[in-house]
Amino acid sequence: MPTQVNHNEATGPKAKADREIIAFGIAVAAIMLFVAIGGSLMPQIVFAWQGRGEPPDPVLVNALLLNIALLLFGWRRYSDLKREIEERKLAEQRAQVLAATDPLTGCLNRRSIRSEAKQMLTDATRLGQAVAVVMFDLDNFKSINDNNGHKVGDIVLVESSKRARALLPAAAKLARIGGDEFMFLVAFEPDNSGAIDDFAKKLVEEVSEAILVGDRAIHITVSAGIATTLDVGAELPIDELAHRADIALYEAKKRGRNRYFRFSMAMERDQHLRKEMEDAMRIGIVAGEFVPFFEQQIDLETGKLVGFEMLARWNSAQLGSISPEVFIPVAEDADLIGAVSEILIRKALSEAKEWHHSLTLSINISPLQMRDPWFAQKLLQMLVEAGFPPQRLEVEITESCLHESLENVRAIITSLKNQGIRLSLDDFGTGYSSLAQLRSLPFDRLKIDRSFVSDLASGNGNVELVEAIVALGRGLDLPVTAEGVESAEVMNLLRSMGDIKTQGYYFGQPESASETRNRLAVMNMLAENGDGVEEPQPGLPIPAAPQRKSA
Repeated sequence: MPTQVNHNEATGPKAKADREIIAFGIAVAAIMLFVAIGGSLMPQIVFAWQGRGEPPDPVLVNALLLNIALLLFGWRRYSDLKREIEERKLAEQRAQVLAATDPLTGCLNRRSIRSEAKQMLTDATRLGQAVAVVMFDLDNFKSINDNNGHKVGDIVLVESSKRARALLPAAAKLARIGGDEFMFLVAFEPDNSGAIDDFAKKLVEEVSEAILVGDRAIHITVSAGIATTLDVGAELPIDELAHRADIALYEAKKRGRNRYFRFSMAMERDQHLRKEMEDAMRIGIVAGEFVPFFEQQIDLETGKLVGFEMLARWNSAQLGSISPEVFIPVAEDADLIGAVSEILIRKALSEAKEWHHSLTLSINISPLQMRDPWFAQKLLQMLVEAGFPPQRLEVEITESCLHESLENVRAIITSLKNQGIRLSLDDFGTGYSSLAQLRSLPFDRLKIDRSFVSDLASGNGNVELVEAIVALGRGLDLPVTAEGVESAEVMNLLRSMGDIKTQGYYFGQPESASETRNRLAVMNMLAENGDGVEEPQPGLPIPAAPQRKSA
């Protein structure tokens, strides 16, 4: 049976070493033979050329020529082997560099930073120094990629890493952990801890400067989190230090981005609570613990109930009653907001189809849901399944959605509008919408943020601001809703501004589906009652609008 030769054995390091030994042996033998033969033969050849002696033996001449050929062959082989060894060393060095660095930015990668960090911790402990681990990333980097393309995104990553590296001392280690997330380690003297905060502040400021790509200025912001061995202990492994810096980074994101935070144990406790809440939320989705509540919407001009806004409520069997201000951010971070919202919308549509046909239902949509290109189709499918008329549904989109992916938002709201669904721009005044956006997008209503409405009676300047928004809506032929009405004084101020729809605790607390149904039954405003009554709700405290003095 023929013997099979392994390719690796024939071309591997051992085979190359064997060839080197053979080439070396040939060269040594050739030199010895040349010295032995050439020493006696060369004088004979010279004398023969001069005509002073007999010509040498032809056999010895041929042997000498063969010997010279062997020397040339050996030297050439030696040169080839030497070049091959140098090339192999360079290739190995390049492979080591590629294995240790990120090919795009040239920073260390996740794998290599761990070994570098362990060495830095060891050296710092020996020298009596502390070590800071700083995690930072680019805020809303996905939007940069979506709006400008991945090529521009790569340029932004490279430039951001260059700016960060320029700020770092020579001994610091910078790594790209993945995507737009970076980490660096730096040793510092324990009595100079404030230098790390100064550096983090400078990092946020300088990396956040606009990046020019061709004729475009790409605006970015940076968030960072810090954990030091002074704060959490030098005995912790690097993975735990990085984890705590990541917790601090998350805190910076939660507090509004474009800032930095140091790690504290309170943050870790919050993280554990959020994880506990996320786990309970997954159970609650399956168990049906999320239910819609409904807040009345009143037309101030007529005093009539014109609709309800759906609000989310969660009564967890494990954690008790959780405020939406608490669980909605957790649902968004855990990518559960779509599942929660779908449950609430289905239940709300099922209830609202039993209301009088003049009543509308308003639902809020998370900015994360607006990133889903299939959201419009999903919502239309829910309307069909519930048998709810699209004309009675109003979708409230927050102003911040317009700055994430305008083209995607435009496609979704156009699709909804084409099906007859009304669209409201929620929290108006808190973002940076332009008149061009308001004119180009098919909104049906502006909704003034409650932060401007609730303090109207305090005389802090919000009256002029709300008046300006109402006038803007009138100029754009967009009716206005004001939320957060909690007193008769605020209600009267709004009434004096024109035809406005309002909602707030002044008209009653949000109610469950059964409570809302009972209210409508008393008012004779259920679908089974036909057209219902035309008079406003009895006892609704809406006095005549006061006369305003002309300016």
